[in-house]
Amino acid sequence: MNNTMEYKGYVGSVEFSETDNVLFGKVQGIRSLISYEGTTVSELVEDFHGAVDDYLAACAEEGTEPEVAYKGSFNVRIGSDRHRRAAIYALAHDQTLNAFIAEAVDEKLAAVRA
Repeated sequence: MNNTMEYKGYVGSVEFSETDNVLFGKVQGIRSLISYEGTTVSELVEDFHGAVDDYLAACAEEGTEPEVAYKGSFNVRIGSDRHRRAAIYALAHDQTLNAFIAEAVDEKLAAVRA
């Protein structure tokens, strides 16, 4: 089961409330709160698309740049020992720390796709 959906570059969560008998979610990876809901999967997807379209229209109307999720940089807290070991490994293999981390993430994601 997939608990996310994507539209125009925005990723939305998919959750279920047994109490309210409704599907709901919010756009992930941005500070703005963009939420949606539906009683069927079709309604949820339609409301998600509408919420993203409304957000983009509001940004255009206000003359502001829409937030972009997953811009390519993020802070990670891995502990000082792991940080030191990763930096030393990268240096020993003629890599930047960023290149080493990107390679490690790629390896992990490749295993997930298999």
